Amino acid sequence: MRNSVPLLCLWNVYCCFAAGSTSPPGPERRLQDEHHRPREVQTTSSPPVRFNLRTSQDREHEGCYLSFNHNELSEDCGFNMTAKTFFIIHGWTLGGMFENWLYNLVSALQMREKDANVVVVDWLPLAHQLYTHAVNNTQVVGHSVARMLDWLQEKGDFSLGNVHLIGYSLGAHVAGYAGNFVKGTVGRITELAEGIRCEHERAIHLFVDSLVNQDKPSFAFRCTDSNRFKKGICLSCRKNRCSGIGYNAKKMRNKRNCKMYLKTRGGMPFRVYHYQLKIHIFNYKNVAEIEPTFYVTLYGTNSDSQSLPLEIVEQIGLNATNTFLVYTEEDLGDILKISLTWKRTSDSWYYVWKEFRSLLSQPHNSQQEVNIRRIRVKSGETQQKLTFCAEDLEHTSISPGQELWFHKCLDGWRRKNEISPTWAHL
Repeated sequence: MRNSVPLLCLWNVYCCFAAGSTSPPGPERRLQDEHHRPREVQTTSSPPVRFNLRTSQDREHEGCYLSFNHNELSEDCGFNMTAKTFFIIHGWTLGGMFENWLYNLVSALQMREKDANVVVVDWLPLAHQLYTHAVNNTQVVGHSVARMLDWLQEKGDFSLGNVHLIGYSLGAHVAGYAGNFVKGTVGRITELAEGIRCEHERAIHLFVDSLVNQDKPSFAFRCTDSNRFKKGICLSCRKNRCSGIGYNAKKMRNKRNCKMYLKTRGGMPFRVYHYQLKIHIFNYKNVAEIEPTFYVTLYGTNSDSQSLPLEIVEQIGLNATNTFLVYTEEDLGDILKISLTWKRTSDSWYYVWKEFRSLLSQPHNSQQEVNIRRIRVKSGETQQKLTFCAEDLEHTSISPGQELWFHKCLDGWRRKNEISPTWAHL
């Protein structure tokens, strides 16, 4: 299963918004033996906001609770004052319990940054309420986080620049308030917010993936809207137009906010490989309109792709250059050749009507046929640009049910591109 995932990024605070799939909630478990019992530093009753330093990847181990009134953090909790410190802030909760995503994120951070402090901001009593009440409580929780950070700064060796606040859903609001209220500037804030309600936790899954699959980073591309992205127009990395996502996101100072898009696999690792295809489609039969069903297969040095559909976002332009986006789950290596197939339409009523409408729009006795001489390909991940010419330049026409082959070649654009380091638009 493949998904198109838009990421809205507020780069001034390293923010990422995305969409994803759900995970079932898991209970917060408590062990009764002395070894796993939390070491409560303060003697008063538990406040509505608690700071739980996770000292083990075992979710049943409750770690240690930090307190403003205790100065021996290093001895009692093993808090490293000079290391990176992550604060994970959950959101609104229906069950009043931590969900599975939180433990997965804690574990991923501990694996990636082995010496770091990973602190869970537990505001369950204030989050397990009517949604509007929970929203109103986010500012209070933000003040508590800021107060904890200010208190840590008073210890001398603690640096606010080493702090990374990670907020999910309403926790993102908390992180924003904390960043405003703290004395100084937090090193990084990541806001993980749902974009599609039926895929509530995809943002977290993408962030965890960026932590545990360092060798397979996913890239997103800046684009003004989803249609332009689907047409493959936005695969440029010039002037910070592309970036790794999640933990690997780059800091961008040029724009305060932007929309970033990418395709993903159905599960981890989510990385796919994006390609822009530019195809100039000629027509010599005076056809008014056609709706071809094109598929391409990319043959590379590492592997071959599946048969990939060319999604027609808008009407095909005849005697014009058409741009498409395709993506593969496999690393193809260097592409050597391409096959282009015009598949016959199926027998569904939709395609029968589509075929009938196409025939009505054509002049009498005309047939569906176009000519394609070359395909130009750009890789989103490597930014490499290649040209593929028709195998037989004397026979470049294609009709439903037929196939054309294209091999890597040099043309005027390629020679110009090799002379000048600044590549122009295709």
